Amino acid sequence: MATAATQVPAVIPITTPSVATADPTAPAATPAIRSFISRLSETLRRSTSDLKPWQEMVDRSALTRPSSLSEATSRLRKNLSYFRVNYTAVVALSLALSLVTHPVSLFLLLSLLAAWSFLYLFRPADPPLSLFGRTFSDRETLGGLVLVSIIVIFMTSVGSLIISAITVGALLVCIHGALRVPEDLFLDEPDQQGGAAAGLLSFLGGAASSVASAAPVVASRV
Repeated sequence: MATAATQVPAVIPITTPSVATADPTAPAATPAIRSFISRLSETLRRSTSDLKPWQEMVDRSALTRPSSLSEATSRLRKNLSYFRVNYTAVVALSLALSLVTHPVSLFLLLSLLAAWSFLYLFRPADPPLSLFGRTFSDRETLGGLVLVSIIVIFMTSVGSLIISAITVGALLVCIHGALRVPEDLFLDEPDQQGGAAAGLLSFLGGAASSVASAAPVVASRV
């Protein structure tokens, strides 16, 4: 009886549930992607703040035929400076409509962008890329992506589709810029000095700088 009384009761083991931690090397958690999304959102926000009212852009009472080529050029230069974000949206819409109406080209282009993003731009430098049981260096990965890009853009309908869409959008911009009378527009002096090229490329330049800042690893890998 004494032996039974002195027996120590069995201790029930208590397990603490482990908390799952995210893999810091996962593509969605890399600082490059977060920085890219943040800068792209900021660029879009700043650019859309310069978007002019579409009613002002398509005002029929302000559309007249220019009397000379010099007048058409002057109108185009001023309108490019004033409606630069609207014109960029027109070119982007032309490109988007062309890609949507050609799903095969859209799929190829999206696949190419995904390959660049996940295999090179936003992929951690360590460990190296391994596919089909073989390890590829950064130079081999870059060379393969460049070769695939050349094949997709120049050997398929993707390249001609993009060029045609941009040409159509640019033609619409030039026609509207030559017909729209800019006398009623408030033009800032810096914008007038910037010219057509600065007007159209300012938005694209901001997006390009965001990509370059978001993925600084590209320059070190080349």
